[in-house]
Amino acid sequence: MAVSILRTAVTKNHSLFSNLLKSLQPMSSLASYNYETLKVSQPKENILHVELNRPEKRNALNRAFWREMVTCFNEIANDSDCRVVVMSGAGKAFSAGIDLIDMANDFVEPQGDDVARIAWNLRKRILQYQETFTVMEKCSKPVIVAVHGCCIGGGVDLISACDIRFCSQDAWFQIKEVDLGLAADVGTLQRLPRIIGSRSLVNELAFTARKMMSDEAKSCGLVSRVFQDKELLLDGAFETASEIASKSPVALQGTKVNLIYSRDHPVNESLDYMAAWNMSMLQTEDVMKSAQAALEKKNIKDIPYAKL
Repeated sequence: MAVSILRTAVTKNHSLFSNLLKSLQPMSSLASYNYETLKVSQPKENILHVELNRPEKRNALNRAFWREMVTCFNEIANDSDCRVVVMSGAGKAFSAGIDLIDMANDFVEPQGDDVARIAWNLRKRILQYQETFTVMEKCSKPVIVAVHGCCIGGGVDLISACDIRFCSQDAWFQIKEVDLGLAADVGTLQRLPRIIGSRSLVNELAFTARKMMSDEAKSCGLVSRVFQDKELLLDGAFETASEIASKSPVALQGTKVNLIYSRDHPVNESLDYMAAWNMSMLQTEDVMKSAQAALEKKNIKDIPYAKL
């Protein structure tokens, strides 16, 4: 009799017990996320906040940054406690682009005894820099970027590799590389034409290096939402991240992987890839949990999805 009463009580209070158990689960260990140019925190459960953390330099991208981003996002990819990432910049600006003083030697004095060897080593270095932002696409966790103030050069490369882009009203964007005597080589010219609907506008921005303000960034599709100031911007980013983090991690990561794949492949190939993906992923218990919650008219945020 006592067992029956206890079972009934647990069933009636399933949501309460689920929330209690989730609250007792340990937060992600942040001890390993220790970097010189990045600050990683966990503002909410299943959400990591990665800040560009050189505010005194307007978050200019130095050599340490290019290394640390790869390490950081490879670790995030394997962090089962993280479901969503929010990126932002500390201080008064998102990023002033490449730190020319710190990185000048990489290009002014390239290694090698002749043209072929110099070129070979430069190519290796460029590929390493490209990986700094490609690693965010390879990471199956959705990445939301919140931009305030200036977003110049490498900053545009960075946000182009993110999944969701928000900004504040004071944000502005600039593909600066032509003013430095080079073509942007770490992602902007490859990703931006797939983000902005107008190829003419992308060409104009890349050829002229003119500034694009937040209202134009919204109208052309570079960002999906504009907020009044940085505080509201971060509030909006974390609110969106919380909504995303409440979903099944199997569904979230499968959605990102297939969105990226479909961007770079024809429809028929993408459908074949999707079928191959879901022939295993549809067998997850998350589908049954979600369906049961819908039938019982329960809030999806109360579903205790297992880690992935």
